[in-house]
Order: sequence, then structure tokens, then C-alpha cells
Amino acid sequence: MKITFVGVGNMAGAIIRSIINSGRLKPQDITLFDHNETKYEPFLKLGALAAKDLTEACEASNMILLAVKPQDYQSLLEDIKSRGCCDSSKIFISVAAAISTPYICSTLEIECPVVRVMPNTPLLLGVGATAISRNKYVTDKDYTKICGLFAASGTVTALDESLMNAVISVNSTSPVYLYMLAKAMIDNSVEQGIDEKASRELVFQALKGSVEMLCKSEYSPDELIKMVASPKGTTEAALKKLNELNFCDVVSKAMYACTQRADEIGR
Repeated sequence: MKITFVGVGNMAGAIIRSIINSGRLKPQDITLFDHNETKYEPFLKLGALAAKDLTEACEASNMILLAVKPQDYQSLLEDIKSRGCCDSSKIFISVAAAISTPYICSTLEIECPVVRVMPNTPLLLGVGATAISRNKYVTDKDYTKICGLFAASGTVTALDESLMNAVISVNSTSPVYLYMLAKAMIDNSVEQGIDEKASRELVFQALKGSVEMLCKSEYSPDELIKMVASPKGTTEAALKKLNELNFCDVVSKAMYACTQRADEIGR
């Protein structure tokens, strides 16, 4: 198995490093292509290869991972098609929001295997949460291999493609919800007189510990809330205010807005 990365940004770079570090592929089985060739350097040092142009990049591998922005997909796919370097033996992997497998096939004007992947930025630290789907042309064997590549940097959850726009709000965008929560908590604790360094340490560890409780305990979120919120206590007062401000409804509306935007991009 060989794979070409078209686009070598932060997300592609994280995937490349995790693949190499896990030993799932040898560095020389990875080919890079990006208009900004300065992005190649750290991966060339690891043993990856660089293509001189898009044609060479596509011909180098049986799997082509497209790591460009959604708005650049049409021109990229049309360029690949015009070069005659796409056929039913090539597997295309999309990591862009709202780019569907039928769109890729129709733009390339060929019925080819396409895998759609939605990772998130914690993948940079090897703790990513990746959602993945495929079209009917992808074999079970190839799909298992591709899932394995992303499993090297976190968890992988297979979904029907009809859910791939909605899942963006669940795993891809959701880190920003926690970052905003952390920022709000730090800002408030500083206002209350706690040193910023101490605030950051306490908030980050509290969030980390809470996630560990969600992942490793047998309790549901509702049960964990009850464990912390003693009747007539301080946490109950905080919960009352959050409920008055419709905290859960705000999160829900944000997630729907994310999915709606993904649908608009995909049209």
C-alpha cells in the first residue's frame, strides 16, 4: 500500500507523522505534493518522497488523500481528471468538510472508490476522534487498511455517509466548545483574583479529569452531574444559572448551525 498526500498542511502533517510513527507504512511509501514545497522538509527528513507535479503525485500511489480546503476541491479534481491520472483502481480519500463521495466521482467523471474522513485537531497529539464512511466501490480490505491508518492517531468510528455532515458538529467542531468553556472559566477565575497560571492549571486539569470520568467510569453524564451537584450546594447554584441561560439549548443550536453550514457547502 502506498499513499499520496495532495496538500501538506497541519492535518495532513499530523496524519503523516502518526502513520510513520505507528509503522503502518514505511516513509518511502508516502508521496507528498503541495504548491508550497517548504512544507516537505520535515517529512523528507523522515524518508517520505516528494512529487515534482500533480501527475507524478497521483501516479505514485494507489491511494490519494486530498487534504486541501473544500473550496479548492473542484479545481483540484478537474486538474486530476485533465491529466488522465484517475481510474477505478485509485482510491481517493477526502478529509474536507461537506465534500461527498458522489461529488468526487461526478467531478472526476469516473466510478471510483472514495473514502470520506472527518478527523479533528486532537489528532495532532495522537488522541483524535475520526469519523469515516465509504462508497460502494471501496473493498472491505482497503477500507480496513484506511481505518487502520487513522486509528494510529486516535479512535475511528464508521458511519453512513448520510451522517457525515452532522458528525462535523460532534467530533470536528466540538473541541472549540471546550476551548471556549476553558477560556470563559479562566477569565472569570482571574476576575475573582486567582492568578492566571494557577487558573489555567486548575481549569485544564479539571476538564481533563472530567473527560476521564466520562470515558472510564460506568456513569452517564446525567449521573455524573448528580454526583457533583449536592442539594442546595454551590454546584446546584451554578447549574440553576446554566439552566436559566439555556446552556444545553445554546450548545444544541451551535451544533445545528454547524451542520447547516456543512449542508450549504456541500450543495
